[in-house]
Amino acid sequence: MSDLKASVVETKNGFHVEGYEKIEYDFTFLDGIFDQQNAQLANCYERWGRCLAIMDKNIYNIYGDQMQKYFDHHGLELKIHQTMIGEKAKSIDTFLSIVDSMTDFGIIRKEPVLVVGGGLVTDVAGFACAAYRRNTNFIRIPTTVIGLIDASVSIKVAVNYGNYKNRLGAYHAPMHTFLDFGFLKTLPEAQVRNGFAELIKISSCAHLRTFDLLDQFCEQLIQTRFGRMGDESGEVRKAADEINRSGIYEMLKLETPNLHEIGLDRVIAYGHTWSPLHELSPDVPLRHGHAISIDMAYSATLANIRGLMSDDEHRRLLNLFSRAGLSMDHELFTEDMLDKATKAILKTRDGKLRAAVPNPLGSCTFLNDVSASDMNEALRRHKEIMKEYPRDGAGLDAFVDASDTGYTLNDIPVEELMNGKATNGAVNGQKTNGINGKTSNGVVNGLKEVMANGYPNGYRN
Repeated sequence: MSDLKASVVETKNGFHVEGYEKIEYDFTFLDGIFDQQNAQLANCYERWGRCLAIMDKNIYNIYGDQMQKYFDHHGLELKIHQTMIGEKAKSIDTFLSIVDSMTDFGIIRKEPVLVVGGGLVTDVAGFACAAYRRNTNFIRIPTTVIGLIDASVSIKVAVNYGNYKNRLGAYHAPMHTFLDFGFLKTLPEAQVRNGFAELIKISSCAHLRTFDLLDQFCEQLIQTRFGRMGDESGEVRKAADEINRSGIYEMLKLETPNLHEIGLDRVIAYGHTWSPLHELSPDVPLRHGHAISIDMAYSATLANIRGLMSDDEHRRLLNLFSRAGLSMDHELFTEDMLDKATKAILKTRDGKLRAAVPNPLGSCTFLNDVSASDMNEALRRHKEIMKEYPRDGAGLDAFVDASDTGYTLNDIPVEELMNGKATNGAVNGQKTNGINGKTSNGVVNGLKEVMANGYPNGYRN
């Protein structure tokens, strides 16, 4: 929601316009968002008598019936656009498929679209809402750790462009965000681990108390889905609730004065200096949490060399990454990759590196005076240290797999298959020339196999 206050004054050669836009939106912690006795969500749509929901297909398969019964109970018409969005399908094509559903539904000005899913879904659907009639409202229900802790906090929405992460996007605040950590009960452990990296990010640079809790309860938090299952004593749940609330609050305090990123020295950009290029470079993308954890671990080594982090703090941070099963290195994280990623981020950050690093643990500083030789020296040192860790610093479940979406099958984007847009009989599993002149046999059956077993090009986690 916004309230623009503006003035126009004459100048000697023309006019000067000055405007200030008020941005306000709410967060509500609510366990059981689709429980019929919880009317908070229904109240948001009472005026309209209906709702268009953009929903991750995996979430729909688990909660779709409950969601439909919820809206039926409250006398609201519900139409659901199911989507499968992974990094490879965080694209303009997926964006346009959502726009098509908004057009078919006949979204009225000011009517909010409901977006239910992880950070990838809320990013793409939020961008569609930002672009549709230049400003369409939306309500956000994040369902993953990354979605709840990180993507829900920002007003940034975007799609990828080629191998450039979030290259096309906007700043578009939701009307409301409902935070229901009960969704974590059905989240694969690999996805919990993926989001854990975001909590390490914010705590190691801004909130030592949260870092201490992550360090104390690391394995239990991941295994019990932040205390939502198998936590008989309730101890992990209590710690998790403090971690979640504090983590989100710290992120909001840091982001709120800079919602449009006018200031480029951003604490929450720790782990996001070299990772935007590195994340999408492997044939199978790294999960976001693993990409930023590689960046964070390497940045910590750089900070240690600079004397900004003590040896004990440095090892404590690396040990937490390792215990969580997060990546700290990868074979493609090379001097050449550092060089390319540095050149790319300098363009984004107005010519300065602005690399956020802990200094000391629980606080942050920004590095601008890091030469290529400094980076390469730190990388060599980092890779030597990684030899002391399991798997030489490689993570568990580091690449997207069957618990992610957005695959292509025989070069046909899954989003097209799911929306019936594949051509030349591919959806019916016929042998065709398909896209790019390649054959596609049994596409639908093959799609099911991909979703069951993982990426089709040999990567397994």
